[in-house]
Amino acid sequence: MAGVKEYKCPSCGGMLQFDSTLQKMRCPYCGTELEVSALEEYDSQLNDQTPNDMTWDNLSGNAWEEQEAENMRTYICDSCGGEIMTDASTAASSCPFCGNPVVMMNQFSGDLKPDYVIPFKLDKEAAKTAYKNHLKGKLLLPKSFHDENHIDEIKGVYVPFWLFNADADAAYRYSGTKKAVWDDGQYIYTKTSYYSIYRKGSMEFLHVPVEGSSKMEDDLMESIEPFRFEDAIDFRTAYLSGYLADRYDISLEDSIERANNRIRRSVSDTLRSTVTGYQTLEEENGKVSLSNRSSSYALYPVWLLNTTWHDKRFTFAMNAQTGLFVGDLPTDNRKMILCMAGFSLAFMLIIFLMFWLLM
Repeated sequence: MAGVKEYKCPSCGGMLQFDSTLQKMRCPYCGTELEVSALEEYDSQLNDQTPNDMTWDNLSGNAWEEQEAENMRTYICDSCGGEIMTDASTAASSCPFCGNPVVMMNQFSGDLKPDYVIPFKLDKEAAKTAYKNHLKGKLLLPKSFHDENHIDEIKGVYVPFWLFNADADAAYRYSGTKKAVWDDGQYIYTKTSYYSIYRKGSMEFLHVPVEGSSKMEDDLMESIEPFRFEDAIDFRTAYLSGYLADRYDISLEDSIERANNRIRRSVSDTLRSTVTGYQTLEEENGKVSLSNRSSSYALYPVWLLNTTWHDKRFTFAMNAQTGLFVGDLPTDNRKMILCMAGFSLAFMLIIFLMFWLLM
Protein backbone atom coordinates (compact mmCIF):
# COMPACT_ATOMS: atom_id res chain seq x y z
CA MET A 1 0.00 0.00 0.00
CA ALA A 2 1.41 3.37 -1.06
CA GLY A 3 2.28 5.78 1.71
CA VAL A 4 0.25 8.91 2.25
CA LYS A 5 2.07 12.05 1.16
CA GLU A 6 2.66 14.48 4.00
CA TYR A 7 2.85 18.24 3.57
CA LYS A 8 4.79 20.62 5.76
CA CYS A 9 3.39 23.96 6.83
CA PRO A 10 5.19 26.74 4.89
CA SER A 11 4.92 29.00 7.95
CA CYS A 12 6.22 26.88 10.85
CA GLY A 13 7.28 23.57 9.28
CA GLY A 14 4.69 21.50 11.13
CA MET A 15 2.74 18.70 9.43
CA LEU A 16 -0.51 19.90 7.84
CA GLN A 17 -3.77 18.05 8.40
CA PHE A 18 -6.97 18.07 6.38
CA ASP A 19 -9.83 19.83 8.21
CA SER A 20 -13.12 18.33 7.04
CA THR A 21 -15.13 21.23 8.40
CA LEU A 22 -13.10 23.87 6.59
CA GLN A 23 -12.38 21.62 3.60
CA LYS A 24 -8.83 22.94 3.76
CA MET A 25 -5.42 21.84 4.91
CA ARG A 26 -4.74 23.27 8.36
CA CYS A 27 -1.65 23.42 10.58
CA PRO A 28 -2.49 22.34 14.16
CA TYR A 29 0.51 24.27 15.51
CA CYS A 30 0.22 27.78 14.04
CA GLY A 31 -3.29 27.69 12.54
CA THR A 32 -2.23 28.33 8.93
CA GLU A 33 -4.96 27.34 6.45
CA LEU A 34 -4.31 26.39 2.83
CA GLU A 35 -6.51 25.42 -0.07
CA VAL A 36 -5.62 21.95 -1.33
CA SER A 37 -5.06 23.29 -4.85
CA ALA A 38 -2.72 26.00 -3.55
CA LEU A 39 -0.79 23.43 -1.54
CA GLU A 40 -0.35 21.17 -4.56
CA GLU A 41 0.93 24.12 -6.59
CA TYR A 42 3.33 25.05 -3.79
CA ASP A 43 4.58 21.45 -3.61
CA SER A 44 5.03 21.33 -7.38
CA GLN A 45 7.14 24.49 -7.30
CA LEU A 46 9.29 23.08 -4.51
CA ASN A 47 9.93 19.91 -6.47
CA ASP A 48 10.96 22.04 -9.44
CA GLN A 49 13.78 23.66 -7.46
CA THR A 50 16.71 22.15 -9.30
CA PRO A 51 20.27 23.37 -8.65
CA ASN A 52 21.70 26.47 -10.31
CA ASP A 53 23.08 26.04 -13.81
CA MET A 54 25.80 28.68 -14.04
CA THR A 55 28.55 26.78 -15.81
CA TRP A 56 30.46 28.38 -18.69
CA ASP A 57 31.63 26.24 -21.60
CA ASN A 58 33.51 26.93 -24.81
CA LEU A 59 35.30 29.97 -23.47
CA SER A 60 37.79 31.23 -26.01
CA GLY A 61 40.31 33.98 -26.66
CA ASN A 62 42.34 35.44 -29.47
CA ALA A 63 46.07 34.93 -29.96
CA TRP A 64 48.46 37.76 -30.75
CA GLU A 65 49.65 38.01 -34.30
CA GLU A 66 53.42 37.63 -34.63
CA GLN A 67 53.94 41.19 -35.89
CA GLU A 68 51.88 42.65 -33.05
CA ALA A 69 53.77 40.67 -30.40
CA GLU A 70 57.12 41.85 -31.80
CA ASN A 71 55.99 45.46 -31.28
CA MET A 72 55.14 44.91 -27.62
CA ARG A 73 57.35 45.38 -24.55
CA THR A 74 56.80 43.92 -21.11
CA TYR A 75 58.06 45.26 -17.79
CA ILE A 76 58.05 43.64 -14.36
CA CYS A 77 58.26 45.17 -10.89
CA ASP A 78 60.69 43.36 -8.59
CA SER A 79 58.90 44.83 -5.56
CA CYS A 80 55.20 43.90 -6.00
CA GLY A 81 55.50 41.52 -8.94
CA GLY A 82 53.25 43.60 -11.16
CA GLU A 83 53.63 43.22 -14.90
CA ILE A 84 52.77 45.89 -17.43
CA MET A 85 52.98 45.96 -21.18
CA THR A 86 53.03 48.70 -23.78
CA ASP A 87 54.10 49.33 -27.34
CA ALA A 88 57.75 49.69 -28.33
CA SER A 89 57.56 53.50 -28.47
CA THR A 90 56.50 53.87 -24.81
CA ALA A 91 59.02 53.38 -22.03
CA ALA A 92 58.15 52.57 -18.44
CA SER A 93 60.41 53.46 -15.51
CA SER A 94 58.21 52.95 -12.45
CA CYS A 95 55.44 50.60 -11.40
CA PRO A 96 51.97 52.24 -11.48
CA PHE A 97 50.89 50.05 -8.54
CA CYS A 98 53.65 50.61 -5.97
CA GLY A 99 55.89 53.27 -7.52
CA ASN A 100 59.10 51.22 -7.46
CA PRO A 101 61.37 50.90 -10.52
CA VAL A 102 60.51 48.35 -13.19
CA VAL A 103 62.82 46.44 -15.48
CA MET A 104 62.17 45.31 -19.03
CA MET A 105 61.63 41.63 -19.66
CA ASN A 106 63.38 40.01 -22.60
CA GLN A 107 60.37 38.91 -24.59
CA PHE A 108 56.61 39.36 -24.73
CA SER A 109 54.64 36.11 -24.92
CA GLY A 110 51.87 34.02 -23.50
CA ASP A 111 48.89 36.34 -23.14
CA LEU A 112 45.60 36.37 -24.96
CA LYS A 113 45.06 39.34 -27.21
CA PRO A 114 42.30 41.77 -26.10
CA ASP A 115 39.13 41.72 -28.17
CA TYR A 116 38.18 45.31 -27.36
CA VAL A 117 39.61 48.53 -26.00
CA ILE A 118 37.97 51.72 -24.77
CA PRO A 119 40.45 54.47 -25.72
CA PHE A 120 41.34 57.20 -23.22
CA LYS A 121 38.76 60.01 -23.47
CA LEU A 122 40.15 62.26 -20.71
CA ASP A 123 43.76 63.45 -20.51
CA LYS A 124 46.23 63.87 -17.65
CA GLU A 125 45.15 67.46 -16.94
CA ALA A 126 41.59 66.28 -16.41
CA ALA A 127 42.88 63.78 -13.86
CA LYS A 128 44.80 66.52 -12.02
CA THR A 129 41.71 68.74 -11.93
CA ALA A 130 39.56 65.86 -10.66
CA TYR A 131 42.10 65.22 -7.88
CA LYS A 132 41.98 68.85 -6.74
CA ASN A 133 38.18 68.81 -6.79
CA HIS A 134 38.26 65.59 -4.77
CA LEU A 135 40.06 67.43 -1.95
CA LYS A 136 37.58 70.31 -1.85
CA GLY A 137 34.92 70.39 0.86
CA LYS A 138 36.49 67.62 2.96
CA LEU A 139 36.06 69.12 6.43
CA LEU A 140 38.01 66.37 8.20
CA LEU A 141 40.96 66.43 5.78
CA PRO A 142 44.23 67.42 7.53
CA LYS A 143 45.25 70.92 6.46
CA SER A 144 48.83 69.83 5.90
CA PHE A 145 47.71 67.15 3.45
CA HIS A 146 45.95 69.78 1.38
CA ASP A 147 48.68 72.43 1.65
CA GLU A 148 51.83 70.32 1.41
CA ASN A 149 50.57 67.43 -0.65
CA HIS A 150 51.77 66.88 -4.19
CA ILE A 151 51.09 64.17 -6.70
CA ASP A 152 54.01 61.76 -6.92
CA GLU A 153 52.95 60.38 -10.28
CA ILE A 154 50.05 60.11 -12.69
CA LYS A 155 49.97 57.17 -15.06
CA GLY A 156 47.47 56.19 -17.70
CA VAL A 157 46.87 52.44 -17.41
CA TYR A 158 44.65 50.12 -19.39
CA VAL A 159 43.13 47.68 -16.88
CA PRO A 160 42.25 44.16 -18.12
CA PHE A 161 38.63 43.06 -17.78
CA TRP A 162 36.95 39.79 -18.65
CA LEU A 163 33.45 40.43 -20.00
CA PHE A 164 30.64 37.91 -19.70
CA ASN A 165 27.40 37.69 -21.69
CA ALA A 166 24.48 35.40 -20.83
CA ASP A 167 20.72 35.03 -20.72
CA ALA A 168 19.47 34.22 -17.21
CA ASP A 169 16.26 32.39 -16.30
CA ALA A 170 15.53 32.71 -12.60
CA ALA A 171 12.97 31.52 -10.06
CA TYR A 172 12.94 32.72 -6.44
CA ARG A 173 10.70 31.94 -3.48
CA TYR A 174 10.13 34.23 -0.51
CA SER A 175 8.20 34.04 2.74
CA GLY A 176 6.42 37.19 3.85
CA THR A 177 4.17 38.38 6.64
CA LYS A 178 1.50 41.02 7.05
CA LYS A 179 0.30 42.18 10.44
CA ALA A 180 -2.97 43.75 11.48
CA VAL A 181 -3.33 45.35 14.94
CA TRP A 182 -6.58 46.48 16.59
CA ASP A 183 -8.07 46.85 20.04
CA ASP A 184 -11.51 46.67 21.56
CA GLY A 185 -10.79 49.02 24.42
CA GLN A 186 -9.74 46.20 26.70
CA TYR A 187 -7.32 44.12 24.70
CA ILE A 188 -4.89 44.76 21.86
CA TYR A 189 -5.03 42.10 19.15
CA THR A 190 -2.36 41.26 16.57
CA LYS A 191 -3.08 39.06 13.59
CA THR A 192 -0.09 37.82 11.57
CA SER A 193 -0.73 36.40 8.10
CA TYR A 194 1.96 34.31 6.43
CA TYR A 195 2.51 34.24 2.67
CA SER A 196 4.58 32.24 0.24
CA ILE A 197 5.64 34.41 -2.71
CA TYR A 198 7.01 33.09 -5.97
CA ARG A 199 8.76 35.10 -8.68
CA LYS A 200 10.33 34.05 -11.94
CA GLY A 201 11.71 35.92 -14.91
CA SER A 202 14.30 36.17 -17.66
CA MET A 203 17.07 38.74 -18.01
CA GLU A 204 19.81 39.47 -20.52
CA PHE A 205 23.30 40.30 -19.26
CA LEU A 206 25.82 41.95 -21.57
CA HIS A 207 29.47 42.67 -20.83
CA VAL A 208 29.41 41.86 -17.10
CA PRO A 209 32.90 43.07 -16.09
CA VAL A 210 35.36 41.16 -13.91
CA GLU A 211 38.76 42.74 -13.40
CA GLY A 212 41.61 40.47 -14.49
CA SER A 213 44.43 41.92 -12.37
CA SER A 214 45.28 41.03 -8.79
CA LYS A 215 47.41 44.19 -8.47
CA MET A 216 44.41 46.50 -8.81
CA GLU A 217 42.19 46.80 -5.74
CA ASP A 218 38.75 45.34 -6.49
CA ASP A 219 36.95 47.99 -4.44
CA LEU A 220 38.80 50.78 -6.22
CA MET A 221 37.99 49.43 -9.67
CA GLU A 222 34.34 48.66 -8.88
CA SER A 223 33.96 52.20 -7.51
CA ILE A 224 34.79 53.77 -10.89
CA GLU A 225 32.38 51.55 -12.80
CA PRO A 226 30.47 51.55 -15.00
CA PHE A 227 32.42 51.86 -18.20
CA ARG A 228 30.23 52.48 -21.25
CA PHE A 229 30.82 49.57 -23.59
CA GLU A 230 29.25 51.44 -26.52
CA ASP A 231 32.59 53.30 -26.84
CA ALA A 232 34.56 50.04 -27.13
CA ILE A 233 36.26 49.33 -30.45
CA ASP A 234 38.26 46.44 -31.84
CA PHE A 235 41.69 46.32 -30.21
CA ARG A 236 44.73 47.72 -32.02
CA THR A 237 48.21 48.06 -30.53
CA ALA A 238 48.26 51.72 -31.62
CA TYR A 239 45.91 52.58 -28.73
CA LEU A 240 48.66 51.62 -26.27
CA SER A 241 51.00 54.36 -27.51
CA GLY A 242 51.78 56.64 -24.56
CA TYR A 243 49.99 54.41 -22.04
CA LEU A 244 50.68 51.29 -20.03
CA ALA A 245 48.54 48.17 -19.97
CA ASP A 246 48.27 45.98 -16.88
CA ARG A 247 49.03 42.38 -17.79
CA TYR A 248 46.24 40.13 -16.55
CA ASP A 249 47.19 37.53 -13.95
CA ILE A 250 43.68 36.29 -13.11
CA SER A 251 42.56 33.83 -15.75
CA LEU A 252 39.22 33.78 -17.48
CA GLU A 253 38.30 30.53 -15.75
CA ASP A 254 39.18 31.95 -12.33
CA SER A 255 36.93 34.96 -12.99
CA ILE A 256 33.77 32.94 -13.63
CA GLU A 257 32.65 32.66 -10.00
CA ARG A 258 32.86 36.41 -9.51
CA ALA A 259 30.85 36.97 -12.70
CA ASN A 260 28.26 34.49 -11.46
CA ASN A 261 28.06 36.30 -8.12
CA ARG A 262 27.42 39.62 -9.85
CA ILE A 263 24.73 38.04 -12.02
CA ARG A 264 23.10 36.28 -9.05
CA ARG A 265 23.10 39.48 -7.01
CA SER A 266 21.53 41.46 -9.84
CA VAL A 267 18.88 38.79 -10.48
CA SER A 268 18.04 38.53 -6.78
CA ASP A 269 17.76 42.30 -6.32
CA THR A 270 15.59 42.70 -9.41
CA LEU A 271 13.11 39.96 -8.49
CA ARG A 272 12.98 41.01 -4.84
CA SER A 273 12.11 44.58 -5.88
CA THR A 274 8.87 43.27 -7.40
CA VAL A 275 7.66 41.93 -4.03
CA THR A 276 6.01 44.76 -2.10
CA GLY A 277 3.42 45.25 0.62
CA TYR A 278 4.83 42.89 3.26
CA GLN A 279 6.05 43.84 6.74
CA THR A 280 8.74 41.17 6.60
CA LEU A 281 10.25 39.36 3.64
CA GLU A 282 12.75 36.50 3.67
CA GLU A 283 14.32 34.77 0.68
CA GLU A 284 13.85 31.00 1.01
CA ASN A 285 15.58 29.75 -2.11
CA GLY A 286 16.46 30.73 -5.63
CA LYS A 287 17.60 29.19 -8.87
CA VAL A 288 19.47 30.80 -11.78
CA SER A 289 20.10 29.06 -15.10
CA LEU A 290 22.30 30.59 -17.78
CA SER A 291 22.17 30.10 -21.54
CA ASN A 292 23.77 31.69 -24.61
CA ARG A 293 26.99 32.16 -22.64
CA SER A 294 30.01 33.89 -24.15
CA SER A 295 33.01 35.91 -23.01
CA SER A 296 35.51 38.45 -24.27
CA TYR A 297 38.57 40.33 -23.09
CA ALA A 298 38.81 44.13 -22.99
CA LEU A 299 41.13 46.89 -21.81
CA TYR A 300 39.49 49.79 -19.96
CA PRO A 301 41.22 53.18 -19.44
CA VAL A 302 42.13 54.36 -15.93
CA TRP A 303 44.25 57.22 -14.59
CA LEU A 304 46.15 56.19 -11.46
CA LEU A 305 47.38 58.93 -9.13
CA ASN A 306 49.74 58.21 -6.25
CA THR A 307 50.79 60.49 -3.43
CA THR A 308 52.68 60.02 -0.17
CA TRP A 309 51.83 61.72 3.12
CA HIS A 310 53.42 60.90 6.49
CA ASP A 311 55.16 57.94 4.87
CA LYS A 312 51.83 56.45 3.81
CA ARG A 313 50.96 55.89 0.17
CA PHE A 314 47.54 56.97 -1.11
CA THR A 315 46.25 55.76 -4.47
CA PHE A 316 43.44 57.41 -6.43
CA ALA A 317 41.78 56.25 -9.62
CA MET A 318 39.78 58.01 -12.31
CA ASN A 319 37.67 56.42 -14.99
CA ALA A 320 39.33 57.92 -18.07
CA GLN A 321 36.12 57.52 -20.04
CA THR A 322 33.50 59.03 -17.69
CA GLY A 323 35.65 61.08 -15.28
CA LEU A 324 34.44 59.34 -12.12
CA PHE A 325 37.15 59.84 -9.48
CA VAL A 326 37.63 57.83 -6.24
CA GLY A 327 40.20 57.37 -3.50
CA ASP A 328 40.51 57.35 0.29
CA LEU A 329 41.75 60.41 2.15
CA PRO A 330 43.35 60.74 5.60
CA THR A 331 41.32 62.09 8.52
CA ASP A 332 42.40 64.71 11.04
CA ASN A 333 41.58 63.03 14.39
CA ARG A 334 41.56 66.38 16.22
CA LYS A 335 39.01 67.78 13.77
CA MET A 336 36.92 64.62 14.14
CA ILE A 337 36.85 64.93 17.95
CA LEU A 338 35.90 68.62 17.76
CA CYS A 339 33.20 67.83 15.19
CA MET A 340 31.70 65.05 17.34
CA ALA A 341 31.81 67.32 20.37
CA GLY A 342 30.00 70.01 18.39
CA PHE A 343 27.28 67.60 17.29
CA SER A 344 26.85 66.35 20.87
CA LEU A 345 26.57 69.89 22.20
CA ALA A 346 24.03 70.83 19.53
CA PHE A 347 21.98 67.71 20.30
CA MET A 348 21.97 68.44 24.03
CA LEU A 349 20.94 72.05 23.33
CA ILE A 350 18.00 70.89 21.20
CA ILE A 351 16.86 68.50 23.96
CA PHE A 352 17.13 71.28 26.53
CA LEU A 353 15.08 73.69 24.40
CA MET A 354 12.39 71.07 23.78
CA PHE A 355 12.19 70.31 27.52
CA TRP A 356 12.06 74.03 28.33
CA LEU A 357 9.24 74.66 25.82
CA LEU A 358 7.18 71.78 27.21
CA MET A 359 7.38 73.09 30.78
